[in-house]
Amino acid sequence: MKKKRNWNLKSKHILIIMVVVCVGLMLLTFAAKFPVQSVRTTAGYTIVPFQNGLNKVGNALDGFTEGFRSKKKLIEENKALQSKVDDLTAENSRLTQNVSELARLQELYQLDQQYNEYDKIAAEVIAKNSGNWYSTFTINRGSEDGILVDQNVIAGSGLVGIVTEVGAHWATVRSIIDDSSNVSAMTVSTSANCVVCGDLRLMDEGKLQFIHLKDDEDKVQEGEKIVTSAVSDKFLKGILIGYVSEIEEDPNNLTKTGTLTPAVDFEHLQEVLVIKELKQQKEEDK
Repeated sequence: MKKKRNWNLKSKHILIIMVVVCVGLMLLTFAAKFPVQSVRTTAGYTIVPFQNGLNKVGNALDGFTEGFRSKKKLIEENKALQSKVDDLTAENSRLTQNVSELARLQELYQLDQQYNEYDKIAAEVIAKNSGNWYSTFTINRGSEDGILVDQNVIAGSGLVGIVTEVGAHWATVRSIIDDSSNVSAMTVSTSANCVVCGDLRLMDEGKLQFIHLKDDEDKVQEGEKIVTSAVSDKFLKGILIGYVSEIEEDPNNLTKTGTLTPAVDFEHLQEVLVIKELKQQKEEDK
């Protein structure tokens, strides 16, 4: 029993057949054996659809190629733009840091001029205690730079604290906001003595506490400047500590207690000035 043959025509075979048919029709036209109208009619049914199909395929391929090129170009342009954005972002960050650093250094320079009677050395804060506040911190200056225990440290607009420990190239500073800190102070307008106490709980409100203020005539008001006093055994006289924000009478009716706003931002310390003159030495030189 004979098997049936499956005739499968491939695309190239169909193309060859169509070409042969076209050539045959052209020859018939030139030989004038068939009417021209018949040839045209036949061509209309065979050649024209085939040509239209080829045109559509060609247009589709052109569109795909052009789309691929456009997509590739857009990807390259996007990469270039992203690279420029990254560069500009980095440059903007550097400029912002430079502006911030310049502002801090200008503030430090003004502070240096304000207390120009003292010999000072600048230092950077390189470590701090845990928490938000710089109650104790480490600077990058030490005994090799002339740093000694009990030297006063200033920044911003006034007093930061005092050196408590010194290494060859580092030193530890305890700030006046530390719970163990007590600074003998006085008011500028009346020279009334008081004590400024460190209190980290109050620093959450951005304040320090002062106690034992003698003010019988009620002259001390909000906004009064508080500075280090002459009776302090470690702090040099006249360094700004802060400004009175609240004041109230003590139960004994003899003294007053209150809070003050510090002259230093104890949350963002980065550079400080260390006064190289000790209070003890100054007293001995008199």
